[in-house]
Amino acid sequence: MSKSIEIKLNKKDFLISETDSKGVVRFANDDFCKYAGFTLEELVGQNHNIVRDPEMPKAAFADLWQTIKSGNIWKGFVKNSTKNGNFYWVYATVYPFTSSDGSQGYISCRRQASDQEIKTYTALYKEMKAKEQ
Repeated sequence: MSKSIEIKLNKKDFLISETDSKGVVRFANDDFCKYAGFTLEELVGQNHNIVRDPEMPKAAFADLWQTIKSGNIWKGFVKNSTKNGNFYWVYATVYPFTSSDGSQGYISCRRQASDQEIKTYTALYKEMKAKEQ
């Protein structure tokens, strides 16, 4: 098995996606598609966890869902996988919202994570994953 490669975001990149209340992708901007390695057509209708990296601890996403389902904004660091098996880190902010059609959903905005943040959260998430075993 080949080792996955870390893809680094540029400072100007801003990844945006919108999902319905169950996490199914309704929209993703060009930056999100570029880093994830999927076309918009491939993403729409898929669960957002299509980009979830297996090294992310379940507790991180449990916290995210608990927070946003209660109507609050969640902020945190996320390691995502690309379509071809590589990965990238982001600092994400997830907002609950009501769409113009009245449906509930979530918008996630992501920016570059610093090298120090990546180092810190790699260690933390590795420790959290070990506790899941």
